[in-house]
Amino acid sequence: MSVQRYPLSGVTVVSLEQAVAAPYATRQLADLGARVIKVERPGGGDFARRYDTTVHGHSSYFVWLNRSKESLTLDLKDPRGRDILHELLDGADVFVQNLAPGAADRLGLDVATLTARRPGLIPCTISGYGTTGPWADRKAYDLLVQCQTGLVSLTGTPEGTARTGISVADIAAGMYAYSGVLTALYTRAVTGEAHPVEVSLFEALAEWMGQPAYYTRHGGSQPPRIGTQHATIAPYGTYPAADGREVLFSIQNEREWAALCTGFLGRPELVDDPRFATASDRVAHREELNTIVSARFARSASDEILEDLEALGIACAGVNDVPAFLDHPVLAARGRWTEVAVPGATVEALLPPADLAGLAARMDPVPAVGEHTEAILGELGRTEEQVAALRADGVV
Repeated sequence: MSVQRYPLSGVTVVSLEQAVAAPYATRQLADLGARVIKVERPGGGDFARRYDTTVHGHSSYFVWLNRSKESLTLDLKDPRGRDILHELLDGADVFVQNLAPGAADRLGLDVATLTARRPGLIPCTISGYGTTGPWADRKAYDLLVQCQTGLVSLTGTPEGTARTGISVADIAAGMYAYSGVLTALYTRAVTGEAHPVEVSLFEALAEWMGQPAYYTRHGGSQPPRIGTQHATIAPYGTYPAADGREVLFSIQNEREWAALCTGFLGRPELVDDPRFATASDRVAHREELNTIVSARFARSASDEILEDLEALGIACAGVNDVPAFLDHPVLAARGRWTEVAVPGATVEALLPPADLAGLAARMDPVPAVGEHTEAILGELGRTEEQVAALRADGVV
């Protein structure tokens, strides 16, 4: 039987990672077949392992972010632990780290030192606010960055702000680190040059703030905070139906506006009403428009409204909670769920969203802390006795 060969088969990634951003980047590299050796602290390991215990005693964050990796425990404060790490890096293609500010430098893992010793290595640094500049020494967590980029000021209702419900700054940084490493691997393959990669949580989320940044700079004020309504398009948002369920719909162009007025609202005269004649007019008169739409929604049940809007070619959806998302018919019909092993159990996991024709997704187990320590040290030439001595001294 032939062994599955993945796009990144043969690529070795060594990662000093914790929390979300770096583990998300390396998990996606592992999804493509890279060998990811996750270096963890002896004992507790990555602190994200203890964020919660909801998945058969394991953290939901850790299970999501760490499948298909190998776990090696090392005490990097001990010279023997640092020596083992450097041996691993001598055979690695990529090194990813999101240590606290200054920690990599203290361990001799700064980019200049790494590239001088290993010109072919691709170091990837994930920081909070960049490795230079006035905030280089500040720690940064997801919600702090949501606040600093202005995202929190856009999220919520007129009465109050809200955190985005997922770790969006961490995820943004992880995505850019992932694509940056892929770009660097491609460049090295084509030119022979290995380019270091640097991503900060702040600058990753700053890129995602591009539209409101342009709107604010050139419009004189930032988009309003209006819950599920769209700040610059109307009507676009959720409205309660007669049965109490909310339905979201969106009008994107004049054809859809005309169809909504004539086929759903029963008010064809609104198509050319000066208050609503253009997209900008509809935003300017949002409250009046919402009153008209809400009155129509109050006359019908949500299923009937969805059926009517879909028949008119208007994008719409019910507002799912997470249990409804888990049972979504699209995920079931397209076979997007598969099983992944975690220590002591198996869980349902979503396949990676990018399908490569003819290649099955890699969905290997989530490792226990230090699960692969003996095997990896054996590859480096350590005997069982040497490994036992390192373990007795707390180095691994």
